[in-house]
Amino acid sequence: MSELSWYGVRCVFRHRELGVYEERLTLWRAGSPDDAIALAESEAHEYCADLDGVEYVDFAEAYRMDGGPGAGAEVFSLMRESGLPVGEYVGRFFDTGAERRGT
Repeated sequence: MSELSWYGVRCVFRHRELGVYEERLTLWRAGSPDDAIALAESEAHEYCADLDGVEYVDFAEAYRMDGGPGAGAEVFSLMRESGLPVGEYVGRFFDTGAERRGT
């Protein structure tokens, strides 16, 4: 077995009745990105079982954390190439106006 590392895993869910998608980031200690995704997907199915009308859309991404969790630790990172100006980029991918923030 590989040495265990910390991973941040992003899974995507759909709340059918609300018409919204949810991205959840969870932390896992695993031997590889694939192992971390397997753990996160298992938890994702449990999450859906506890909530009516929520489905896991079978999309997960893992990010190995250097140094593990702690104050200020980077838990996930995604890079995307784009020629969009800053305001348009943020508006298209992060701040569309349709986001629901909080719990």
